[in-house]
Amino acid sequence: NPSDSTMTGKTQTSNVTNKNDPKSINSRVFIGNLNTAIVKKGDIEAIFAKYGKIVGCSVHKGYAFVQYMSERHARAAVAGENARIIAGQPL
Repeated sequence: NPSDSTMTGKTQTSNVTNKNDPKSINSRVFIGNLNTAIVKKGDIEAIFAKYGKIVGCSVHKGYAFVQYMSERHARAAVAGENARIIAGQPL
């Protein structure tokens, strides 16, 4: 079911996920083996939002990063989504 990717009324998350302070690094999740031809930023945010507040999300060819407010949220996301199949590929 296609969804409206503009998500009206929601605050846009930043595209910045490359800050190098230790707190940011520990609360960042790398998502590899991602079919970025199909999976878009809004899809990734929808999947990973249940683990905590996302402050940034950047999508690249074949992978993405999600930046959370807290390291605890990042760890929960990794534990919950590792090896999940999205668009035919295990994360």
